[in-house]
This record gives sequence, structure tokens and C-alpha cells, in this order.
Amino acid sequence: MATVAVTKDNFEEVVINNDTVIVDFWAPWCGPCRSFAPTYEQLSDQYPEIVFAKVNTEEEQDLAGYFQIRSIPTLMVFREKVILFSQPGALSSANFEDLITQVKAVDMAQVHAEIAAEQAQQGD
Repeated sequence: MATVAVTKDNFEEVVINNDTVIVDFWAPWCGPCRSFAPTYEQLSDQYPEIVFAKVNTEEEQDLAGYFQIRSIPTLMVFREKVILFSQPGALSSANFEDLITQVKAVDMAQVHAEIAAEQAQQGD
């Protein structure tokens, strides 16, 4: 699957309507972003069940600001609407594949239970 350009207008829809979304926050002038792009594209083809989204931080400054993106590239992984990973810096292909494997292995029922427990505690 090719990568999907995401804007503030469709970001929420993409995250809500897909099980796993990996977001690459990037900019056209960023050398490390351009170097990482082929790896990102290659893995998007290998994992068609995952949405690989790209946010151009130059054009989507509000979105980058909302997620407090201070360094690019930054990868953010959502699974079932929960952020499981957020880290600046380009990954090697092997490390990126390892990240995908780890994300797929997460017990989301447990994650949702932990979130619910935290929210219940905060409500007390």
C-alpha cells in the first residue's frame, strides 16, 4: 500500500477508521526525512494491513504542534486509537520492522484495561 498524506482535516478519520496507523512527521527540506522515505515506502508495501501516513510538518503546523513534534522525522504509531510509540529519528529497515512486530504483538485488551483503570483513578 502506498503511503497516505494526512492533514488536520483527515487525521482523526484515518486513526479512528484503521486498526494500526504509523505516522511519519516530516518536511521536504529535512535530509534525514528524505533518507528515511524509501524505507518507509518499502515497508508500507510489505504491510498492507497497516496504514502508513505522512504529515508534512511545513504544511500541517497545527497538527505538528498538537502532537508537540520538535524534531523530524518523528514516527508515531497508533493502534486501536492509542499511541503506542512516538520517537524522533529515522529507523533502519531492520529496526522499523522490529517496531512493527512489537506493535502487532501488543495485547490491546490489556492496554485498554490499563487506560480505563487510570481514568477511573483520576475520576476519584
